[in-house]
Amino acid sequence: MRLYNTLTRQKEEFVPIKPGHVDMYTCGPTVYNYAHIGNLRAYIFDDLLKKTLIYNDYRVKHVMNITDVGHLTSDADDGADKIEKAAQEKKQTPQQIAEFYTQAFKKNLQDLNIAPPNIWCKATGHIKDQIKLIKRLEKNGYTYVGASGNVYFDTSKFSHYGELARLKIDNLQAGTRVEADSNKKNPQDFVLWFSTTGSKFSGHILKWPSPWGLGWPGWHIECSAMSMRYLGERFDIHCGGVDHIPIHHTNEIAQSEGATGKKWVNYWLHNEFLLMDKEKMAKSAGEFITLDILIKKNINPLAYRYLCLGAHYRSQLNFSWQSLTGAQNALNNFYQAVTNLTKPAKLSLEYKEKFCQAIGDDLDSPRAIAVAWELIKSDLDAGVKLTTLFDFDSVLGLNLKKIWQEARKIPKTITELVKQREMARQNKNWQKSDQLREQIKKQNYLIDDTPTGPLVKKIH
Repeated sequence: MRLYNTLTRQKEEFVPIKPGHVDMYTCGPTVYNYAHIGNLRAYIFDDLLKKTLIYNDYRVKHVMNITDVGHLTSDADDGADKIEKAAQEKKQTPQQIAEFYTQAFKKNLQDLNIAPPNIWCKATGHIKDQIKLIKRLEKNGYTYVGASGNVYFDTSKFSHYGELARLKIDNLQAGTRVEADSNKKNPQDFVLWFSTTGSKFSGHILKWPSPWGLGWPGWHIECSAMSMRYLGERFDIHCGGVDHIPIHHTNEIAQSEGATGKKWVNYWLHNEFLLMDKEKMAKSAGEFITLDILIKKNINPLAYRYLCLGAHYRSQLNFSWQSLTGAQNALNNFYQAVTNLTKPAKLSLEYKEKFCQAIGDDLDSPRAIAVAWELIKSDLDAGVKLTTLFDFDSVLGLNLKKIWQEARKIPKTITELVKQREMARQNKNWQKSDQLREQIKKQNYLIDDTPTGPLVKKIH
């Protein structure tokens, strides 16, 4: 199994620290608003990676954070705290905001058939761990306190700062990569602990006592402290979006390795952006598409998963309603082909090998889906096809077994109505066809018309 390591800019054979076991940390959401579908592409990628590791017989320990304090609106060290800003706008407490959007995010994962992490960790639940890590950095000479009372990480003391992002530190000017801050010794330095003593942050609601006074942790220290709490001071894989490379993940490496004095993470994997009208989808723009919007348009959330799997995770994906409709049609055709197959039989080792080669080559999901379609169109026994597709779906996550099982539970009365509707459609009796569709719907079943025939689904 080969994975593209952002740190080395090349594909590498994956070798875990502990044989047969993978420790994996993925950057979770800042829960101040709904996740948009661009955010969710990252978690589909994380899930694809985890399912592929499990498919290759690794035991995976997966940790994901929930950022509920410390992430400022600039993604650096300036602006308002995103959670508190949302709380003020909605006249709620930060805790209410965080809890509401955490539950909404978890529902999104469920709808997309994304397996939850083994461990969820909230930033506010790990303040002591973060203070402890900052104290280690202080002891090692990496910190200083600015005039505002904030505790900063001194990047000039960390010899390979910016290695992940290939940053040329000598050429960095204040205000180009991060906001200019007169309290910093170097423009790329970053806050480990925000102080409420300065007038700028005196009204901050979420604050805790620390050796440096009342305040709250910076965004970057959270991930370092929580990942090391549950995975140790060295682990295998850290994931996130490409937007995390130049600041967030660069700073995580500096503070983690500054504290421990050793290499922190072996493999860094990053997914590319989802684009809409050639622009990155972002909440800051004010308009974004959520999964609930897709559901209200009668789009199966797994059609969005299918769309994402149709592009390699390291390539930008252009979203349009036309492409999503195409993905839904393709997924329905996939489902129809599966429901037409008989009971499972033996596994096709030939096609499993093809699938393993595809998905094992840096998670090449487009090629893996092509292998699945090649299998469907092959002359193999129907039962062999079904068993092998179920095997593939342990990685693809399209709920094939559930669809196949539900198709076998459809009552004969519904099947007969579907046949009558198909006959009406063939005779171009559209009025009768629509009447039968409504009659079927009243009995809690929906019909999707696909090129290979109608696909019947129970309404849950």
